[in-house]
Amino acid sequence: MKRSILVPLLLGGILANTAEAVTSARKPRRVWSLRQASLRKLSLRKSSVHKSRARWAPAVDPTLGDNVDGDDLMIRRAAVEALGSVKGSVVVVDPSNGRILTIVNQKLALQSGFTPCSTIKLVTSVAALSEHIIDADTSVAITRRSRFNLTTALAKSNNQYFARLGQTLGFERVTHYAQLLGLGERASVDLPDEQPGTIAAAPPKIGGVGMMTSFGEGFTVTPLQLAALVSAIANNGTLYYLQYPRSEAEIEQFTPRIKRTLDLTESGIPEIKVGMRAAVDFGTARRIGFDPEDPIFGKTGTCTDYRASSHMGWFGSFNEVGRHQLVVVVMLTGDHHVNGPVAAGMAGAIYRNLAEQSYFAADMRRPFLPGANGVESSSAR
Repeated sequence: MKRSILVPLLLGGILANTAEAVTSARKPRRVWSLRQASLRKLSLRKSSVHKSRARWAPAVDPTLGDNVDGDDLMIRRAAVEALGSVKGSVVVVDPSNGRILTIVNQKLALQSGFTPCSTIKLVTSVAALSEHIIDADTSVAITRRSRFNLTTALAKSNNQYFARLGQTLGFERVTHYAQLLGLGERASVDLPDEQPGTIAAAPPKIGGVGMMTSFGEGFTVTPLQLAALVSAIANNGTLYYLQYPRSEAEIEQFTPRIKRTLDLTESGIPEIKVGMRAAVDFGTARRIGFDPEDPIFGKTGTCTDYRASSHMGWFGSFNEVGRHQLVVVVMLTGDHHVNGPVAAGMAGAIYRNLAEQSYFAADMRRPFLPGANGVESSSAR
């Protein structure tokens, strides 16, 4: 039975507008020094797309200082080319085991975190579904003529919808699920420089919990944390410690480590996936390019991080192609041209680049290693 939730007018003026609404076979062994030399050359390449970006953003080299030992070379190249000379970071993870496949702009990715913007709506969705605040049939009245369910609210990144869910959940339950999903703690086990981000100690003075659950106010999140969170959605509920093997020997000996298994309702993750796919199909992430034969699922985020004095553009995503599944997180910082749809477009370029190189093809399937607690995990990519 459908339920209707009336949205209070208190946050209507604050939340009515959002920038998003406007807008395998194992590789042969390589000599690691040659890998590094190849990647250094790659970081200097600038395509015509990147030149056009430079018109509205200062050119930077986001790869400066990166240690690429252990990276999947094919994925690294695709990520570097997509990011170009824009200030930002790309993290790519294997959601089946938590292995980090590449981090572009490692210094930025390991910082203390940034406002997650609308990507926090994934946390709000998990909390509301788990606490039975909503289900697949629940609709929320936004205006007299406008209603949203979870699918359309995620697709369009509707702020009023998620503000109302936050007000119903309350501060304690929101922060509980944020912690459960890995916010406020380090995502990795082998990156000593990684900072944990933060969880709000109290509701924001302006907008209250609704601002937390729609804009991410009060949270700071790292690209690694978002990658771990999205991985848990992609693999149906397992939150892995992220690990970054840095040599062929470490890759050969890689063993997944489970942080926690999420106790979610049976319909929770499938419903969130439907909304994330809708975002790519007709919502704020449609710039990525939608292919029903090779579906991509994602959530954009656009806002201003006043602490960092920067506009933010986020996109957390994953694909579904059997054992070749990837989680791709793009985070951008800069002027007002930076937003979630731009980040989604960069992620789309990464997926397309890899598809053109047959990365996801059946003949690229890689052998599997036994993982923790009997979980099978993919080996070196």
